[in-house]
Amino acid sequence: MAYSTELADRVRERLLVENNIEIEEKKMFSGLSFLVNGKMCISISHENLMCRYDPELEEEVSEKKGFLPMIMKGKQLKGYCYVEPAGFQKPDDFEYWIKICLDYNPMAKASKK
Repeated sequence: MAYSTELADRVRERLLVENNIEIEEKKMFSGLSFLVNGKMCISISHENLMCRYDPELEEEVSEKKGFLPMIMKGKQLKGYCYVEPAGFQKPDDFEYWIKICLDYNPMAKASKK
């Protein structure tokens, strides 16, 4: 599984400052996923972030630098996207992506076990 360990460290360090969350790391989606309170929150895929966010934010999110839609079986999957490195290099941009993922996490459905 190829993913940026530097980016994984950056996400890990950021998530560790949050209070009252349980973080689990799991290799999936050809990379490393960070599950927050048992639900997939954000992943590292190669050099990109893979974000899970409120689908209501789709229009706003799609205008952000580095945004790439997630396409599965020929259809765009709302509430998920990839973000290329240019979209999260600046600290404020990185924080934006982490925040929208964490904000949505309490509302997100857990996958079936």
